[in-house]
Amino acid sequence: MARLFLGLDSSTQSLSAIVIDLDTRQVVYEASLNFDKTFPHYKTNNGTLRSSDPLVIHSPPLLWVEALDALFTTMKNEGVALGDILAISGSGQQHGSVYLNNRAEEALKNLNPARSLKDNLKHCFARETAPIWMDSSTTVECAEIRRALGGVKKVVQATGSDTFERFTGPQIRKFSKRDPDGYEETVSIALVSSFMASILAGRIAPIDHGDGAGMNLMDIKKRVWHAGAVKATAKDLRKKLPALVESGKVIGKVSPYFAQKFGLNPGALAVVWSGDNPCSLIGLGLLEEGLIAISLGTSYTYFGLMKRCQTDERGEGHVFGAPTGDYMTLICFKNGSLARERIRDMYSLDWDSYNAALTSTKPGNGGAILLPWFEPEIVPRVTRPGLRRINLDDRDAAANCRGMVEAQMMSMRLHSAWMKVKPRQILATGGGSVNVPVLQIMADVLNCPVARIEISKSAALGAALRAAHAYCKQAGKPAKWKEIVAGFTDPIPGSEIKPNKKAVAVYNKLIKTYAKDEQAALAAIR
Repeated sequence: MARLFLGLDSSTQSLSAIVIDLDTRQVVYEASLNFDKTFPHYKTNNGTLRSSDPLVIHSPPLLWVEALDALFTTMKNEGVALGDILAISGSGQQHGSVYLNNRAEEALKNLNPARSLKDNLKHCFARETAPIWMDSSTTVECAEIRRALGGVKKVVQATGSDTFERFTGPQIRKFSKRDPDGYEETVSIALVSSFMASILAGRIAPIDHGDGAGMNLMDIKKRVWHAGAVKATAKDLRKKLPALVESGKVIGKVSPYFAQKFGLNPGALAVVWSGDNPCSLIGLGLLEEGLIAISLGTSYTYFGLMKRCQTDERGEGHVFGAPTGDYMTLICFKNGSLARERIRDMYSLDWDSYNAALTSTKPGNGGAILLPWFEPEIVPRVTRPGLRRINLDDRDAAANCRGMVEAQMMSMRLHSAWMKVKPRQILATGGGSVNVPVLQIMADVLNCPVARIEISKSAALGAALRAAHAYCKQAGKPAKWKEIVAGFTDPIPGSEIKPNKKAVAVYNKLIKTYAKDEQAALAAIR
């Protein structure tokens, strides 16, 4: 019998599945259900519910419940060998919170396969919608928690991140203030990850250290609920929080619902889920310090593994627990690919001509610097956006194209220094990673080889690999992480780009100028 493992990813816009064969080192099945298209009756926009307040962005948990039923139906109908699945784990969009009432535990234990999951669970919520990571309506609550804990530095040292609007703790605080009756009715607060794991396991699932770190509630070093943060967030919160556990924790066997209804192996293990970022760490094979992934998507993210916990006292970066038992670091830059598109469109270019502009200009851009904050920025914190040019002619299209990319890469270099982990290989992913001239600038600025990696569902793959790792350990045959991911996370052959020594020397000097110009610009707008 093949050793098959299922990884699920409950993201903002879709629910995805990946099945891997650990022996042949192959992905044997992939599927994804788009929420808007598959379940139009929820009237979501990109998986979300909007209100008259643009800062408030929620999603309906019953949508995720219905999607899980539909995805298993799809797998069964398409002939997936569900009976051979040995373990299941998953990934959930980080920070989203689900509020369960006193009916939830009993309903989860007694899921009736003659009814849909939606019918089984529709009366289990103390709150009909779930605030997700896109919600930014808790600025007041962030300030209250930060003040109670003694300021940014102390919050970061305690929880791994400053209080952010999208984080779960501030969202819980807002709910407890705005709807005290609903909060009182809440018996258990789940994350998206632990909620979905609860359905699969047929019981209230714990929260893993990776996703728990994205709540502003977990002691990042001790990996327990931080008493001060819990107290500062809401009354009686501790008794509403599930247990915190390591990412390889086996909850138990899957709920009989899935075996009886879909033919899933009744002995399959339900492994605790984690957040999408920790799962992607595994799905991209970032198992050692110095291996860094840079995702060039709508926003840009810079993340990797860290052995010893370091925190960013400025409160810009994040530290989460890693599935390996170590830590992962993450920095998010909001002005990513969309900012690059703005420069492209400003000069009426296509991507080929944009790339040609990059190759026609010299590293360092003659000392010209661009600060491309088209939108409010996360790193560094910019509340008043705007395009700023220093020694740069706005009529020079090529110089502005280079200035755009150089600024993004220098910002990554500058604002990742707190990690105290020098990159020795960068894996570039996301849509922007197809642009070789961009990757060359990345390699030169960061003085590190860059290789492309194409894994479209890294979070789901990471979840499947986590399931395999947990299964091997449970079976008494623990495997090293390198053995588990081997063959699944290799970069594209021949894609490596090495730094140019002369360009590296230019950027080693320019980074000092860039840092001064950035500080001056920030001081002027604060």
